Amino acid sequence: MRDFVVALSATLLAGSAMAAEPVLQRQDSGAPVFDNQNSKAAGDFGGVMLEDFHLIEKLARFDRERIPERVVHARGTGAHGEFVSNGELERYTRAAVFDEDETTPVFVRFSSVIHSKGSPEWLRDPRGFAVKFYTDEGNWDLVGNNLPVFFIRDAMKFPDMVHSLKPSPITNQQEPERFFDFFSHVPESTKMLTYLYSDLGTPASLRQMDGSSVHSLKLVNDAGEVFFVKFRWDSLQGEHNLSAAEARQQPFSYLTADLYDNIAAGNFPQWDLYAQILTPDRVDSFDYNPFDATKEWEGVPEFKVGTMTLNRVPDNFFEYTEQVAFSPGVMVPGIEPSPDRLLQGRLFSYADTQRYRIGANYQSLPVNRPLVEVRNGSQDGALSASGRTGDVNYQPSRRVDDAAHYVDDGRGTYISAYEVGTTVTKAPIRKTLPFEQAGNLYRSYTTEEQDALIRNLAGDLGKVQNEETKTIMVGHFYAADPEYGRRIAEAVGVDLDAARDVAAMRKREADMLLASAR
Repeated sequence: MRDFVVALSATLLAGSAMAAEPVLQRQDSGAPVFDNQNSKAAGDFGGVMLEDFHLIEKLARFDRERIPERVVHARGTGAHGEFVSNGELERYTRAAVFDEDETTPVFVRFSSVIHSKGSPEWLRDPRGFAVKFYTDEGNWDLVGNNLPVFFIRDAMKFPDMVHSLKPSPITNQQEPERFFDFFSHVPESTKMLTYLYSDLGTPASLRQMDGSSVHSLKLVNDAGEVFFVKFRWDSLQGEHNLSAAEARQQPFSYLTADLYDNIAAGNFPQWDLYAQILTPDRVDSFDYNPFDATKEWEGVPEFKVGTMTLNRVPDNFFEYTEQVAFSPGVMVPGIEPSPDRLLQGRLFSYADTQRYRIGANYQSLPVNRPLVEVRNGSQDGALSASGRTGDVNYQPSRRVDDAAHYVDDGRGTYISAYEVGTTVTKAPIRKTLPFEQAGNLYRSYTTEEQDALIRNLAGDLGKVQNEETKTIMVGHFYAADPEYGRRIAEAVGVDLDAARDVAAMRKREADMLLASAR
């Protein structure tokens, strides 16, 4: 009977190139599938038999094909590649990924931030730019966005911000009324909104999109010296964006198609990685807190540290793009967290998201698995396939002959020591300076870019019914730049004098906090 089934399958598929070497279909257990077309039933008029194990397994596996969608960054596109360091960062960090001429495999996932997995790619949104480096010291995840700042500076507000930007729990529609209500209470969001509502919010191509670490990180070199760093990805294809009208004309998955088609054609996209360095003695020399994720390090020079090339499309979209798991806490020796309050919360939240979505063993999946051997006391859990052997799954132990014995590295330069000479409390940072950089950004735009920003921003803000919310938002833009605020006020019908009052109030609040910091 088995020979008959194989022969019949080959006959039915004759003429197809894929049928040249027919492969026997098997269940997940390895057992051959006798009949994949018909359920075992009690005749033409009887019920289907529960004993048809292949049917039950097939349906049960189908029912479980989806894992929980990411709450943010749900819609993504991934690709394989490599990063080559030029050695310019060697004196600042002992991380081997930045040794001169070091070549490191990478996997990159681009994504939208707020919109769902089933959303069109042309919707306005920040874009995730996450890179997993498979170094010879373990994995390093450089998790960032295409825009260099964020809406908020404290992880405490992240769930609230996302809730406001997500669809209403009543209407299931994304509503400007909700998210501008939130942002009207968060003046530090002004610069991010000035970025997002420009045409940077609708990129023409993932290949033609820059990236940023957003957060600052800490670097430690072999001598134990500490530096702070921000990273920026510069597209060698140039940065290109679409107008809102142009974006609406794009196909549903135009960004994914463009990236994959170009890689398949051998047009491998490249990005140079740049770094900005701050020494610890300069941290308190700015009018803003340099660990504030709503701020850029204006005036701090940057230099190139390497180049990344994407050259291969994943063989399986789900197993790579969907199951890849990024966390800013995934670091290697020589790279550590900074005191950035938003980053500090993400150190927990991102890894916890992956444990929830995929399971405790998510880092053992091929796309997340490091190149180095993993040996520690962790064990068991869903989908455990570590292959660990030996009786010692604890530490310390003197049973050095056991195959599972493991020890600490113990080198002091792996982790920097630092003092925290302050009072622990729940309070905002004092150097807020919420509007100055937003004004600088607005004034840096060309006339055409300013026009697009006003048009895009007024398109959403004009839908807000609550006049107080609308007036406060216009006041924030006026505080950034009077012309910016005036144009938005005219576009959405807000009284300019009322907006000026809001701007003056917000500036007094910021000045009081800044004065307390000096």
